[in-house]
Amino acid sequence: MVARDGDGWIECRCGSKHWGKFGAAGILIIRDGSIFLQHRAPWVHNGDTWGIPGGARDSHESTIEAALREAQEETGINPEDLTPLTTFIDDHDGWSYSTVIAIASKNLEGRELNDESHEVRWVKFEDVTRLPLHPSFAKCWPELLTLANDAIERAT
Repeated sequence: MVARDGDGWIECRCGSKHWGKFGAAGILIIRDGSIFLQHRAPWVHNGDTWGIPGGARDSHESTIEAALREAQEETGINPEDLTPLTTFIDDHDGWSYSTVIAIASKNLEGRELNDESHEVRWVKFEDVTRLPLHPSFAKCWPELLTLANDAIERAT
C-alpha cells in the first residue's frame, strides 16, 4: 500500500492556511439537476457547513484519484458509478483545490461513513445557496454551476 503523505496544513503565498500538503481535491457529483452534498461535522475545518466530499491529495495521486478516494472514504460511493467530465481548479498561488465534476449513474448511493459528516443528500441546483455552504465552495459555486451545466450539455 502506498503511503498517505498528503495530510497536513500548509500556508500558501496568499497568506491562508490550507489542508493538504500537495493540494486538495473533491468531487461535485451531479444527477438529474441535483448535486450530492456533505454536511460537515462541527469539529472539522469550516465545520457545520455543506460542501462536496473531498480532502488532501497525496503526492502520488492524480486529481481524479484523490477526489474519488476521498469521496469513497467519506460517503461510500462506488467510483464505477461516476463519469468524470471536467475539472475546476481554485488556485491560491502555492496551493490549489481541484473539483472534479462528474455525472452519477442511477445506481450511485452514498451515506455518512465517519464522524467527518453529519449527513449527505441530493440538493437541487437552485437550492444549493439556501444551505450554509463551506466558504470556499460558496465562492466557487457560481462558476462550478456553469461548468456543470456546460458539461451536462456536452455529455448529452
